[in-house]
Amino acid sequence: MAADRVDLRSLIRTIPDYPKPGIQFRDITTLIADPVGLRAAVDGLVLPFLTVEIDYVAGIEARGFILGGAVAHELNRGFVPIRKKGKLPWRTIGQEYSLEYGVDTIEIHADAIHDGARVLLVDDLIATGGTADAAIELIRRSGGEIVAAAFVIDLPELGGASRIAAKDVAVHTLVSFEGH
Repeated sequence: MAADRVDLRSLIRTIPDYPKPGIQFRDITTLIADPVGLRAAVDGLVLPFLTVEIDYVAGIEARGFILGGAVAHELNRGFVPIRKKGKLPWRTIGQEYSLEYGVDTIEIHADAIHDGARVLLVDDLIATGGTADAAIELIRRSGGEIVAAAFVIDLPELGGASRIAAKDVAVHTLVSFEGH
């Protein structure tokens, strides 16, 4: 499989001081622009779940749509978009989460996930875990069961993966970067 032969870290661009001084932004647009890198990342996100019972893959806006859609396709499962407030055209349920300077809200369609559905959550990166935590709460409030949360990148110093694991959710990541 491509996931075994590709150095994903080398395909991820680091942008210093974005969006503010001291932040090292990990940009996956260079990874997903590379066809072998994209294949390797998707394979790496899919392989642990090939034999796991999953009904839906949910992806967090926006890079989680790209990766989550590809994972859903490979697993032959439906895809559930988790969007920023006000972006979905039907009845929604929302979940607030804290940002460094305030509060934001993500939403899903109220009828997106049926009771007892098993859901794999996918996004590009886990940092503090605030958005992923909110997505997990949304899925659970919809009656869904979280199978796992899968990310290309983990920033372990920010504690997001540990935060999600503390919610009794398995966390799968492909690469880690030290620092913020």
